[in-house]
Amino acid sequence: MNGFANPVVMTSIPETDKPAGIDPRPATAEPKVTVGHLNFYYGARQVLDDISLTVAENKITALIGPSGCGKSTFLRTLNRMYETVRHARVEGQVLLDREDVLSMDVSALRRRVGMVFQKSNPFPKTIFENVAYGLRVNGRGRGADLAELVEASLRRAALWDEVKDQLHKSAYALSGGQQQRLCIARALAVEPEVLLLDEPCSALDPIATAKIEELLFGLRPNCTIVIVTHNMQQAARVADDTGFFLLGRLIEFDETKLIFKKPAKKETEDYITGRFG
Repeated sequence: MNGFANPVVMTSIPETDKPAGIDPRPATAEPKVTVGHLNFYYGARQVLDDISLTVAENKITALIGPSGCGKSTFLRTLNRMYETVRHARVEGQVLLDREDVLSMDVSALRRRVGMVFQKSNPFPKTIFENVAYGLRVNGRGRGADLAELVEASLRRAALWDEVKDQLHKSAYALSGGQQQRLCIARALAVEPEVLLLDEPCSALDPIATAKIEELLFGLRPNCTIVIVTHNMQQAARVADDTGFFLLGRLIEFDETKLIFKKPAKKETEDYITGRFG
Protein backbone atom coordinates (compact mmCIF):
# COMPACT_ATOMS: atom_id res chain seq x y z
CA MET A 1 0.00 0.00 0.00
CA ASN A 2 1.42 3.37 -0.82
CA GLY A 3 -1.28 5.65 0.57
CA PHE A 4 -1.09 8.01 -2.39
CA ALA A 5 -4.52 7.65 -3.98
CA ASN A 6 -7.58 9.90 -3.88
CA PRO A 7 -6.44 13.40 -2.92
CA VAL A 8 -8.00 15.68 -0.35
CA VAL A 9 -9.46 18.67 -2.16
CA MET A 10 -10.17 22.15 -0.90
CA THR A 11 -13.58 22.84 -2.31
CA SER A 12 -15.46 24.22 0.70
CA ILE A 13 -13.65 27.58 0.78
CA PRO A 14 -14.25 29.92 -2.16
CA GLU A 15 -11.26 30.17 -4.47
CA THR A 16 -11.01 33.93 -4.07
CA ASP A 17 -10.74 33.54 -0.30
CA LYS A 18 -8.06 30.84 -0.26
CA PRO A 19 -4.77 31.82 1.34
CA ALA A 20 -1.70 31.77 -0.84
CA GLY A 21 -0.15 28.36 -1.25
CA ILE A 22 -3.38 26.35 -1.26
CA ASP A 23 -4.28 24.79 -4.57
CA PRO A 24 -8.05 24.87 -5.31
CA ARG A 25 -8.28 21.45 -6.95
CA PRO A 26 -11.55 19.93 -8.21
CA ALA A 27 -13.41 17.70 -5.77
CA THR A 28 -12.65 13.97 -5.89
CA ALA A 29 -13.64 13.00 -2.32
CA GLU A 30 -16.30 14.05 0.14
CA PRO A 31 -15.08 16.52 2.76
CA LYS A 32 -15.26 15.34 6.36
CA VAL A 33 -13.59 18.29 8.06
CA THR A 34 -13.44 21.76 6.55
CA VAL A 35 -11.30 24.47 8.11
CA GLY A 36 -11.60 28.07 6.93
CA HIS A 37 -9.38 31.03 7.88
CA LEU A 38 -8.51 29.58 11.27
CA ASN A 39 -6.48 31.71 13.69
CA PHE A 40 -5.47 30.49 17.13
CA TYR A 41 -4.14 32.42 20.11
CA TYR A 42 -2.69 31.68 23.53
CA GLY A 43 -3.50 34.97 25.17
CA ALA A 44 -2.03 37.67 22.94
CA ARG A 45 0.35 35.26 21.17
CA GLN A 46 -0.87 34.06 17.78
CA VAL A 47 0.06 30.42 17.10
CA LEU A 48 -1.92 29.65 13.92
CA ASP A 49 -2.28 32.14 11.08
CA ASP A 50 -5.17 31.88 8.59
CA ILE A 51 -5.27 28.09 8.13
CA SER A 52 -7.67 26.76 5.48
CA LEU A 53 -7.88 23.14 4.31
CA THR A 54 -10.29 20.28 3.80
CA VAL A 55 -9.81 16.74 5.10
CA ALA A 56 -11.43 14.11 2.88
CA GLU A 57 -13.62 11.40 4.33
CA ASN A 58 -12.06 7.96 4.92
CA LYS A 59 -8.57 9.15 4.00
CA ILE A 60 -5.37 9.62 5.98
CA THR A 61 -4.07 13.17 6.16
CA ALA A 62 -0.59 13.82 7.57
CA LEU A 63 0.64 17.11 9.01
CA ILE A 64 4.40 17.66 8.90
CA GLY A 65 6.75 20.48 9.84
CA PRO A 66 9.44 21.38 12.39
CA SER A 67 8.80 21.42 16.13
CA GLY A 68 6.77 24.38 17.32
CA CYS A 69 5.19 25.12 13.95
CA GLY A 70 1.58 24.66 15.13
CA LYS A 71 0.75 21.13 13.94
CA SER A 72 -0.36 19.78 17.31
CA THR A 73 -2.22 22.97 18.16
CA PHE A 74 -4.09 22.70 14.89
CA LEU A 75 -4.98 19.09 15.64
CA ARG A 76 -6.48 20.15 18.97
CA THR A 77 -8.75 22.69 17.31
CA LEU A 78 -10.55 19.89 15.47
CA ASN A 79 -12.12 18.54 18.67
CA ARG A 80 -11.67 21.61 20.88
CA MET A 81 -9.11 19.93 23.11
CA TYR A 82 -7.46 23.36 23.45
CA GLU A 83 -10.29 24.40 25.78
CA THR A 84 -8.41 22.77 28.65
CA VAL A 85 -5.82 25.60 28.39
CA ARG A 86 -6.58 28.98 29.94
CA HIS A 87 -6.69 32.02 27.65
CA ALA A 88 -6.70 29.90 24.50
CA ARG A 89 -9.06 31.15 21.80
CA VAL A 90 -9.83 30.44 18.18
CA GLU A 91 -11.16 32.52 15.30
CA GLY A 92 -12.46 31.18 12.01
CA GLN A 93 -14.46 28.12 11.08
CA VAL A 94 -14.15 24.39 11.67
CA LEU A 95 -16.88 22.22 10.17
CA LEU A 96 -17.54 18.53 10.77
CA ASP A 97 -19.85 17.27 8.03
CA ARG A 98 -20.68 20.95 7.42
CA GLU A 99 -21.71 21.43 11.07
CA ASP A 100 -19.95 24.12 13.10
CA VAL A 101 -17.66 22.41 15.62
CA LEU A 102 -17.53 25.53 17.79
CA SER A 103 -21.28 25.44 18.40
CA MET A 104 -21.53 21.69 19.11
CA ASP A 105 -21.84 20.12 22.54
CA VAL A 106 -18.22 19.34 23.37
CA SER A 107 -18.92 15.85 24.74
CA ALA A 108 -20.83 14.93 21.59
CA LEU A 109 -18.02 16.38 19.48
CA ARG A 110 -15.36 14.31 21.21
CA ARG A 111 -17.39 11.16 20.75
CA ARG A 112 -17.32 11.85 17.03
CA VAL A 113 -13.71 13.07 16.92
CA GLY A 114 -11.40 10.92 19.03
CA MET A 115 -7.78 11.67 19.88
CA VAL A 116 -4.63 9.68 20.65
CA PHE A 117 -1.67 11.53 22.09
CA GLN A 118 2.08 11.34 21.55
CA LYS A 119 2.70 9.64 24.89
CA SER A 120 0.50 6.64 25.53
CA ASN A 121 -1.74 7.42 28.49
CA PRO A 122 -3.63 4.32 29.62
CA PHE A 123 -5.80 4.77 32.68
CA PRO A 124 -4.62 3.13 35.95
CA LYS A 125 -7.09 0.34 35.32
CA THR A 126 -7.16 -3.09 33.75
CA ILE A 127 -6.87 -3.57 30.01
CA PHE A 128 -10.58 -4.38 29.87
CA GLU A 129 -11.63 -1.35 31.90
CA ASN A 130 -9.51 1.00 29.79
CA VAL A 131 -11.52 0.09 26.71
CA ALA A 132 -14.83 -0.18 28.56
CA TYR A 133 -14.49 3.26 30.16
CA GLY A 134 -15.86 5.31 27.27
CA LEU A 135 -18.58 2.76 26.63
CA ARG A 136 -19.74 2.98 30.24
CA VAL A 137 -19.68 6.79 30.21
CA ASN A 138 -21.84 6.77 27.11
CA GLY A 139 -24.22 4.18 28.51
CA ARG A 140 -23.33 1.56 25.92
CA GLY A 141 -23.22 -2.14 26.69
CA ARG A 142 -23.56 -4.18 29.85
CA GLY A 143 -22.44 -7.66 30.77
CA ALA A 144 -21.89 -9.84 27.71
CA ASP A 145 -22.69 -6.96 25.36
CA LEU A 146 -19.97 -4.84 26.96
CA ALA A 147 -17.48 -7.69 26.68
CA GLU A 148 -18.27 -8.07 22.98
CA LEU A 149 -17.79 -4.35 22.37
CA VAL A 150 -14.45 -4.37 24.21
CA GLU A 151 -13.29 -7.36 22.19
CA ALA A 152 -14.37 -5.70 18.94
CA SER A 153 -12.40 -2.55 19.79
CA LEU A 154 -9.29 -4.52 20.71
CA ARG A 155 -9.58 -6.44 17.45
CA ARG A 156 -9.87 -3.19 15.47
CA ALA A 157 -6.70 -1.99 17.20
CA ALA A 158 -4.93 -5.27 16.30
CA LEU A 159 -4.36 -6.02 19.98
CA TRP A 160 -6.88 -8.73 20.86
CA ASP A 161 -4.69 -11.75 20.14
CA GLU A 162 -1.93 -10.34 22.34
CA VAL A 163 -4.07 -9.49 25.39
CA LYS A 164 -7.14 -11.76 25.29
CA ASP A 165 -5.76 -13.90 28.14
CA GLN A 166 -4.78 -10.95 30.34
CA LEU A 167 -7.73 -8.56 30.08
CA HIS A 168 -7.90 -8.13 33.87
CA LYS A 169 -4.23 -7.27 34.27
CA SER A 170 -3.04 -3.68 34.61
CA ALA A 171 -2.66 -1.77 31.37
CA TYR A 172 0.74 -0.66 32.66
CA ALA A 173 2.00 -4.22 32.21
CA LEU A 174 1.86 -3.80 28.44
CA SER A 175 4.80 -2.70 26.29
CA GLY A 176 4.93 0.85 24.95
CA GLY A 177 3.61 -0.14 21.55
CA GLN A 178 0.83 -2.22 23.10
CA GLN A 179 -0.14 0.67 25.38
CA GLN A 180 -0.41 2.96 22.37
CA ARG A 181 -2.65 0.46 20.56
CA LEU A 182 -4.71 0.14 23.76
CA CYS A 183 -5.23 3.91 23.71
CA ILE A 184 -6.31 3.61 20.08
CA ALA A 185 -8.72 0.80 21.05
CA ARG A 186 -10.10 3.01 23.82
CA ALA A 187 -10.68 5.82 21.33
CA LEU A 188 -12.25 3.44 18.81
CA ALA A 189 -14.65 1.92 21.35
CA VAL A 190 -17.13 4.79 20.97
CA GLU A 191 -16.88 4.50 17.16
CA PRO A 192 -15.54 7.96 16.28
CA GLU A 193 -15.95 9.26 12.76
CA VAL A 194 -12.57 11.01 12.90
CA LEU A 195 -9.42 9.87 14.69
CA LEU A 196 -6.70 12.41 15.51
CA LEU A 197 -3.21 11.09 16.27
CA ASP A 198 -0.50 13.36 17.63
CA GLU A 199 2.85 11.71 16.84
CA PRO A 200 1.60 8.29 18.01
CA CYS A 201 4.82 6.48 17.03
CA SER A 202 7.45 8.95 18.24
CA ALA A 203 8.50 6.82 21.22
CA LEU A 204 8.06 3.42 19.56
CA ASP A 205 10.52 0.99 18.02
CA PRO A 206 10.30 0.14 14.29
CA ILE A 207 8.29 -3.05 14.87
CA ALA A 208 5.67 -1.29 17.00
CA THR A 209 5.59 1.59 14.51
CA ALA A 210 4.92 -0.83 11.65
CA LYS A 211 2.00 -2.32 13.59
CA ILE A 212 0.48 1.13 14.17
CA GLU A 213 0.86 2.01 10.50
CA GLU A 214 -0.75 -1.26 9.42
CA LEU A 215 -3.57 -0.52 11.86
CA LEU A 216 -4.16 2.89 10.24
CA PHE A 217 -4.62 1.29 6.84
CA GLY A 218 -7.15 -1.11 8.35
CA LEU A 219 -9.11 1.73 9.96
CA ARG A 220 -9.22 3.97 6.90
CA PRO A 221 -12.30 2.42 5.21
CA ASN A 222 -14.47 3.36 8.20
CA CYS A 223 -12.69 6.30 9.82
CA THR A 224 -11.14 9.58 8.70
CA ILE A 225 -7.62 9.92 10.13
CA VAL A 226 -5.45 12.99 10.73
CA ILE A 227 -1.93 12.28 11.97
CA VAL A 228 0.80 14.66 13.10
CA THR A 229 4.24 13.22 12.50
CA HIS A 230 7.86 14.36 12.53
CA ASN A 231 8.75 11.27 10.52
CA MET A 232 8.50 12.27 6.88
CA GLN A 233 9.02 8.69 5.74
CA GLN A 234 5.97 7.75 7.79
CA ALA A 235 3.90 10.49 6.14
CA ALA A 236 5.03 9.24 2.73
CA ARG A 237 4.09 5.66 3.64
CA VAL A 238 0.66 6.14 5.16
CA ALA A 239 -0.90 9.42 4.06
CA ASP A 240 -3.17 10.13 1.12
CA ASP A 241 -2.55 13.87 1.58
CA THR A 242 0.00 15.95 3.45
CA GLY A 243 0.09 19.48 4.80
CA PHE A 244 3.35 21.28 5.58
CA PHE A 245 3.25 23.74 8.49
CA LEU A 246 5.87 26.40 9.19
CA LEU A 247 5.76 29.15 11.83
CA GLY A 248 2.04 28.73 12.35
CA ARG A 249 1.14 28.84 8.68
CA LEU A 250 0.05 26.13 6.26
CA ILE A 251 2.63 26.51 3.53
CA GLU A 252 1.41 23.76 1.24
CA PHE A 253 -1.27 21.07 1.16
CA ASP A 254 -1.55 18.48 -1.59
CA GLU A 255 -1.44 14.83 -2.49
CA THR A 256 1.37 13.19 -0.58
CA LYS A 257 3.16 12.01 -3.71
CA LEU A 258 3.25 15.59 -5.02
CA ILE A 259 4.40 17.07 -1.73
CA PHE A 260 7.38 14.71 -1.63
CA LYS A 261 8.20 14.45 -5.33
CA LYS A 262 7.25 17.85 -6.72
CA PRO A 263 6.50 20.41 -3.99
CA ALA A 264 5.10 23.72 -5.18
CA LYS A 265 6.77 25.83 -2.49
CA LYS A 266 10.48 26.32 -1.87
CA GLU A 267 9.96 26.14 1.90
CA THR A 268 8.43 22.70 1.50
CA GLU A 269 11.28 21.50 -0.68
CA ASP A 270 13.84 22.87 1.76
CA TYR A 271 12.20 21.02 4.64
CA ILE A 272 11.73 17.64 3.02
CA THR A 273 15.27 17.70 1.62
CA GLY A 274 16.69 18.40 5.07
CA ARG A 275 17.91 21.97 4.55
CA PHE A 276 16.22 22.90 7.83
CA GLY A 277 13.99 21.41 10.51
